[in-house]
Amino acid sequence: MSLARSLLLRASRSPFLAGVLRRRRFVGRAVRRFMPGEELSDALDAARTLSLRGIGTVLTKLGENVTTLAEAEDVARDYGDALARIERAELPTQLSIKLTQLGLDADPGACERAVRALAARTPSGSTLWIDMEDGRYTEATLDLYRRIRADRLDVGVCLQAYLRRTPRDLEALLPLEPAIRLVKGAYAEAPSAAFPKKREVDAAYYALAIRLLERASAGKARPVFGTHDMRLVTRIRARAAEMGVPPRRCEFHMLYGIRERDQLALASAGETVRVLISYGSAWFAWYLRRLAERPANVWFVLKNLV
Repeated sequence: MSLARSLLLRASRSPFLAGVLRRRRFVGRAVRRFMPGEELSDALDAARTLSLRGIGTVLTKLGENVTTLAEAEDVARDYGDALARIERAELPTQLSIKLTQLGLDADPGACERAVRALAARTPSGSTLWIDMEDGRYTEATLDLYRRIRADRLDVGVCLQAYLRRTPRDLEALLPLEPAIRLVKGAYAEAPSAAFPKKREVDAAYYALAIRLLERASAGKARPVFGTHDMRLVTRIRARAAEMGVPPRRCEFHMLYGIRERDQLALASAGETVRVLISYGSAWFAWYLRRLAERPANVWFVLKNLV
């Protein structure tokens, strides 16, 4: 792991820095590169604009590790409101949720009930995505996904390619004919748990992608590739064509504000593209993790500071 990435990930866990930098206007301006605003209405407006360009969206409310059930219930109500507004507006928009935001630390049973309630409210033909958090929560997240997937087909889960355990986790999930969103990973993990070098992560991602395409070619999985690495995207698309996987049987997800031209080009080429739009006030840790994914973005912030 590079020094810049390591420092950014460490800083993302600092309440002191969060309190100081959130009050700085230049940081707020820089954050707007990756999110349209803090309110749900901001996210929905952006989703509406993207839908006119043929691009779907996934919304997520920022925040993790709530400590009380009351906080978790507030988040669940917010997500319920988001689903209702998405359905009324007839937007091609899905939700991605974090389990610690829905009370996993406070009461796992209440968290599962909240996820089931949101899944039941998810519009027909859509997907409720369960996001993946740091390595401490991998097992609990996958266990909950398995239980809900046994009852519902409209729920997907995220897997992180940089974790050494992910190939085993994927094989264990494949009998469920799952919807999997594959990402590289953006948390600080020990080298014993995660590949520390970019080339290792890239190799792991591609190997996992091929395995998902194998299952997709038989109609036994729905892979979603969450990456801005266009070399990887090109390789995956070429391999999918060789294996006879139709473009509409897999998707490509990217973050709001990143590689917009590539998003449009993929959509124009017939690929299903969705943009992940984040909203909410708890953006500090999330933003630093975005910078850590590509530390060159730090210069964008430093220019504003100077």
